Amino acid sequence: MSPRTVPLAAALALAALPVLAGCAGQGGLVSDGPTEAAVGPVRLWPELPPASDPPVDYGETDTERVPGITVRGADVRTVDPVAVVRAEVAAHPDTYTGADGLYEETSRAVLACDTAPAKCPVLSPYYRDLTGNGRDELIVGIRMPEQQVAVRVYLAEDGGLTRIMSTVDQVVSVELAGRDLIVRAASAGIPGYEYRTAWSWDERQHSMLPARDEIVPVRGGAAPGSPRASRTPHTPRGTSRTAPDPARPASPGAESAS
Repeated sequence: MSPRTVPLAAALALAALPVLAGCAGQGGLVSDGPTEAAVGPVRLWPELPPASDPPVDYGETDTERVPGITVRGADVRTVDPVAVVRAEVAAHPDTYTGADGLYEETSRAVLACDTAPAKCPVLSPYYRDLTGNGRDELIVGIRMPEQQVAVRVYLAEDGGLTRIMSTVDQVVSVELAGRDLIVRAASAGIPGYEYRTAWSWDERQHSMLPARDEIVPVRGGAAPGSPRASRTPHTPRGTSRTAPDPARPASPGAESAS
Protein backbone atom coordinates (compact mmCIF):
# COMPACT_ATOMS: atom_id res chain seq x y z
CA MET A 1 0.00 0.00 0.00
CA SER A 2 1.51 3.37 -1.01
CA PRO A 3 1.63 6.38 1.36
CA ARG A 4 -0.86 8.24 -0.91
CA THR A 5 -3.65 5.62 -0.65
CA VAL A 6 -4.84 6.29 2.92
CA PRO A 7 -5.09 10.08 2.69
CA LEU A 8 -7.08 9.80 -0.56
CA ALA A 9 -9.61 7.36 0.92
CA ALA A 10 -10.01 9.50 4.00
CA ALA A 11 -10.61 12.57 1.86
CA LEU A 12 -13.34 10.83 -0.12
CA ALA A 13 -15.10 9.68 3.08
CA LEU A 14 -15.02 13.19 4.53
CA ALA A 15 -16.39 14.64 1.30
CA ALA A 16 -19.40 12.32 1.44
CA LEU A 17 -20.43 13.28 4.98
CA PRO A 18 -22.12 16.60 4.10
CA VAL A 19 -24.13 14.92 1.36
CA LEU A 20 -25.50 12.26 3.74
CA ALA A 21 -26.32 14.84 6.37
CA GLY A 22 -28.16 16.93 3.79
CA CYS A 23 -30.34 13.96 2.81
CA ALA A 24 -31.37 13.37 6.41
CA GLY A 25 -32.51 16.98 6.68
CA GLN A 26 -34.54 16.82 3.45
CA GLY A 27 -36.97 13.97 3.97
CA GLY A 28 -34.50 11.10 4.23
CA LEU A 29 -35.00 8.01 6.36
CA VAL A 30 -35.30 8.74 10.07
CA SER A 31 -35.38 6.07 12.73
CA ASP A 32 -38.59 5.69 14.78
CA GLY A 33 -36.76 3.85 17.48
CA PRO A 34 -36.71 0.19 18.32
CA THR A 35 -39.42 -2.04 16.83
CA GLU A 36 -41.66 -3.93 19.23
CA ALA A 37 -41.24 -7.67 19.15
CA ALA A 38 -44.02 -9.50 17.32
CA VAL A 39 -46.30 -11.51 19.58
CA GLY A 40 -47.82 -14.62 18.06
CA PRO A 41 -51.06 -16.33 19.09
CA VAL A 42 -50.95 -18.15 22.39
CA ARG A 43 -53.03 -21.27 22.73
CA LEU A 44 -55.07 -21.41 25.92
CA TRP A 45 -55.75 -24.71 27.70
CA PRO A 46 -53.68 -26.81 25.33
CA GLU A 47 -54.56 -29.90 27.35
CA LEU A 48 -58.18 -29.80 26.11
CA PRO A 49 -58.89 -32.70 23.72
CA PRO A 50 -59.98 -31.79 20.18
CA ALA A 51 -63.71 -31.87 19.50
CA SER A 52 -64.75 -35.06 17.77
CA ASP A 53 -68.21 -33.98 16.57
CA PRO A 54 -69.97 -30.60 16.28
CA PRO A 55 -72.75 -30.19 18.85
CA VAL A 56 -75.40 -29.12 16.35
CA ASP A 57 -75.70 -29.44 12.59
CA TYR A 58 -77.36 -26.30 11.27
CA GLY A 59 -77.17 -27.55 7.69
CA GLU A 60 -74.98 -24.77 6.32
CA THR A 61 -73.87 -26.98 3.41
CA ASP A 62 -77.32 -28.34 2.55
CA THR A 63 -78.27 -27.96 -1.09
CA GLU A 64 -81.34 -29.18 -2.92
CA ARG A 65 -82.42 -29.67 -6.48
CA VAL A 66 -85.64 -27.75 -7.13
CA PRO A 67 -88.13 -30.30 -8.48
CA GLY A 68 -89.85 -29.71 -11.78
CA ILE A 69 -87.82 -26.63 -12.81
CA THR A 70 -86.02 -26.57 -16.17
CA VAL A 71 -83.47 -23.88 -16.97
CA ARG A 72 -82.98 -23.13 -20.64
CA GLY A 73 -79.39 -22.49 -21.66
CA ALA A 74 -78.25 -22.39 -18.02
CA ASP A 75 -79.79 -18.89 -17.86
CA VAL A 76 -81.58 -18.30 -14.55
CA ARG A 77 -83.29 -15.24 -16.02
CA THR A 78 -85.54 -17.60 -17.98
CA VAL A 79 -86.97 -18.95 -14.72
CA ASP A 80 -90.00 -17.51 -12.93
CA PRO A 81 -88.91 -16.98 -9.29
CA VAL A 82 -92.50 -17.47 -8.07
CA ALA A 83 -92.63 -20.83 -9.83
CA VAL A 84 -89.35 -21.79 -8.13
CA VAL A 85 -90.62 -21.01 -4.62
CA ARG A 86 -93.98 -22.59 -5.40
CA ALA A 87 -92.22 -25.80 -6.48
CA GLU A 88 -90.34 -25.89 -3.18
CA VAL A 89 -93.52 -25.29 -1.18
CA ALA A 90 -95.25 -28.11 -3.07
CA ALA A 91 -92.32 -30.44 -2.41
CA HIS A 92 -92.34 -29.63 1.33
CA PRO A 93 -95.95 -28.71 2.14
CA ASP A 94 -95.74 -29.27 5.89
CA THR A 95 -92.18 -28.08 6.51
CA TYR A 96 -91.90 -25.13 8.88
CA THR A 97 -88.27 -25.33 9.98
CA GLY A 98 -84.90 -25.66 8.32
CA ALA A 99 -83.83 -24.52 4.88
CA ASP A 100 -87.19 -25.42 3.32
CA GLY A 101 -89.36 -23.97 6.06
CA LEU A 102 -91.88 -21.17 5.63
CA TYR A 103 -94.74 -20.00 7.80
CA GLU A 104 -98.02 -21.66 6.89
CA GLU A 105 -99.63 -18.39 5.82
CA THR A 106 -96.54 -17.57 3.74
CA SER A 107 -96.80 -20.89 1.92
CA ARG A 108 -100.47 -20.24 1.18
CA ALA A 109 -99.69 -16.77 -0.14
CA VAL A 110 -96.97 -18.19 -2.42
CA LEU A 111 -99.39 -20.71 -3.89
CA ALA A 112 -101.91 -17.89 -4.46
CA CYS A 113 -99.52 -15.47 -6.19
CA ASP A 114 -101.32 -15.86 -9.53
CA THR A 115 -104.76 -15.01 -8.13
CA ALA A 116 -103.65 -12.50 -5.47
CA PRO A 117 -100.46 -10.91 -6.84
CA ALA A 118 -100.67 -7.92 -4.49
CA LYS A 119 -100.21 -10.25 -1.53
CA CYS A 120 -97.53 -12.37 -3.16
CA PRO A 121 -94.61 -12.56 -0.71
CA VAL A 122 -91.98 -13.34 -3.34
CA LEU A 123 -89.91 -10.20 -3.92
CA SER A 124 -88.42 -9.05 -7.21
CA PRO A 125 -85.42 -11.25 -8.03
CA TYR A 126 -81.81 -10.18 -8.36
CA TYR A 127 -79.06 -11.75 -10.44
CA ARG A 128 -75.34 -11.92 -9.73
CA ASP A 129 -72.46 -14.29 -10.44
CA LEU A 130 -71.82 -15.43 -6.87
CA THR A 131 -70.04 -18.68 -7.73
CA GLY A 132 -67.48 -17.31 -10.19
CA ASN A 133 -68.63 -19.62 -12.98
CA GLY A 134 -69.25 -16.72 -15.36
CA ARG A 135 -73.06 -17.00 -15.15
CA ASP A 136 -75.55 -15.25 -12.90
CA GLU A 137 -77.24 -16.98 -10.01
CA LEU A 138 -80.85 -16.29 -9.00
CA ILE A 139 -81.38 -14.45 -5.68
CA VAL A 140 -84.90 -14.61 -4.25
CA GLY A 141 -86.39 -12.92 -1.19
CA ILE A 142 -89.61 -14.05 0.51
CA ARG A 143 -91.43 -11.75 2.95
CA MET A 144 -92.70 -13.36 6.13
CA PRO A 145 -94.37 -12.26 9.37
CA GLU A 146 -92.49 -10.52 12.19
CA GLN A 147 -90.33 -8.57 9.73
CA GLN A 148 -88.57 -11.72 8.64
CA VAL A 149 -87.26 -12.37 5.15
CA ALA A 150 -86.15 -15.67 3.68
CA VAL A 151 -83.22 -15.24 1.28
CA ARG A 152 -82.48 -18.04 -1.15
CA VAL A 153 -79.89 -18.42 -3.92
CA TYR A 154 -80.19 -20.81 -6.86
CA LEU A 155 -77.54 -22.13 -9.25
CA ALA A 156 -78.32 -23.29 -12.80
CA GLU A 157 -76.67 -26.64 -13.50
CA ASP A 158 -77.38 -29.81 -15.47
CA GLY A 159 -80.47 -28.28 -17.06
CA GLY A 160 -82.13 -27.57 -13.73
CA LEU A 161 -81.88 -25.43 -10.63
CA THR A 162 -80.06 -26.16 -7.38
CA ARG A 163 -80.65 -24.12 -4.24
CA ILE A 164 -77.22 -23.31 -2.77
CA MET A 165 -78.27 -21.00 0.07
CA SER A 166 -81.27 -20.53 2.34
CA THR A 167 -81.49 -18.24 5.35
CA VAL A 168 -84.22 -16.57 7.41
CA ASP A 169 -83.65 -13.45 9.47
CA GLN A 170 -85.23 -10.20 10.66
CA VAL A 171 -83.58 -8.35 7.84
CA VAL A 172 -82.42 -4.75 7.94
CA SER A 173 -80.99 -4.99 4.43
CA VAL A 174 -79.50 -7.40 1.91
CA GLU A 175 -76.49 -6.23 -0.08
CA LEU A 176 -74.21 -7.50 -2.82
CA ALA A 177 -70.48 -6.84 -2.48
CA GLY A 178 -68.42 -8.48 -5.18
CA ARG A 179 -69.36 -12.16 -4.97
CA ASP A 180 -70.57 -11.93 -1.37
CA LEU A 181 -74.17 -11.69 -0.28
CA ILE A 182 -74.35 -9.65 2.94
CA VAL A 183 -77.36 -9.89 5.23
CA ARG A 184 -77.78 -7.24 7.92
CA ALA A 185 -80.20 -8.28 10.66
CA ALA A 186 -81.73 -6.62 13.70
CA SER A 187 -80.44 -7.25 17.21
CA ALA A 188 -82.72 -6.83 20.19
CA GLY A 189 -80.25 -8.15 22.74
CA ILE A 190 -77.59 -5.53 21.97
CA PRO A 191 -79.32 -2.17 21.33
CA GLY A 192 -77.48 0.05 18.88
CA TYR A 193 -75.90 -2.92 17.10
CA GLU A 194 -76.85 -5.33 14.34
CA TYR A 195 -75.73 -8.67 12.98
CA ARG A 196 -73.93 -8.73 9.63
CA THR A 197 -73.34 -12.04 7.88
CA ALA A 198 -71.39 -12.36 4.63
CA TRP A 199 -72.33 -15.45 2.64
CA SER A 200 -69.65 -16.65 0.21
CA TRP A 201 -69.46 -19.46 -2.31
CA ASP A 202 -67.43 -22.46 -1.18
CA GLU A 203 -66.34 -24.67 -4.05
CA ARG A 204 -65.57 -27.70 -1.89
CA GLN A 205 -69.01 -27.69 -0.27
CA HIS A 206 -70.74 -26.59 -3.47
CA SER A 207 -72.83 -24.11 -1.48
CA MET A 208 -72.88 -20.61 -0.05
CA LEU A 209 -71.49 -20.52 3.49
CA PRO A 210 -71.76 -17.83 6.22
CA ALA A 211 -68.05 -17.08 5.94
CA ARG A 212 -68.07 -13.97 8.16
CA ASP A 213 -70.50 -13.23 10.99
CA GLU A 214 -70.12 -9.95 12.88
CA ILE A 215 -71.85 -7.77 15.46
CA VAL A 216 -71.42 -4.17 14.34
CA PRO A 217 -72.75 -0.71 15.36
CA VAL A 218 -75.92 0.34 13.62
CA ARG A 219 -75.30 2.55 10.62
CA GLY A 220 -76.25 6.15 11.24
CA GLY A 221 -75.17 6.02 14.87
CA ALA A 222 -78.40 4.96 16.53
CA ALA A 223 -78.18 5.62 20.23
CA PRO A 224 -77.64 2.64 22.52
CA GLY A 225 -80.91 1.47 23.99
CA SER A 226 -82.95 2.48 20.95
CA PRO A 227 -85.75 0.00 20.20
CA ARG A 228 -84.98 -2.69 17.66
CA ALA A 229 -87.16 -5.35 16.14
CA SER A 230 -87.38 -8.35 18.45
CA ARG A 231 -85.27 -11.27 17.33
CA THR A 232 -87.06 -14.61 17.32
CA PRO A 233 -85.42 -17.32 19.42
CA HIS A 234 -85.37 -19.85 16.60
CA THR A 235 -82.58 -18.11 14.69
CA PRO A 236 -79.12 -19.08 16.02
CA ARG A 237 -76.28 -16.73 15.20
CA GLY A 238 -73.55 -17.96 12.92
CA THR A 239 -75.78 -19.74 10.43
CA SER A 240 -79.16 -17.97 10.14
CA ARG A 241 -80.32 -21.05 8.25
CA THR A 242 -83.25 -21.62 10.58
CA ALA A 243 -86.81 -21.06 9.47
CA PRO A 244 -89.97 -20.21 11.42
CA ASP A 245 -91.00 -21.77 14.69
CA PRO A 246 -93.56 -24.50 14.01
CA ALA A 247 -95.21 -23.78 17.37
CA ARG A 248 -96.19 -20.30 16.20
CA PRO A 249 -99.92 -20.30 15.31
CA ALA A 250 -100.64 -19.38 11.74
CA SER A 251 -102.78 -16.30 11.24
CA PRO A 252 -104.30 -16.09 7.76
CA GLY A 253 -103.78 -12.76 6.10
CA ALA A 254 -101.09 -11.73 8.57
CA GLU A 255 -98.38 -11.50 5.92
CA SER A 256 -96.30 -8.38 6.62
CA ALA A 257 -93.57 -6.73 4.62
CA SER A 258 -90.17 -6.28 6.09
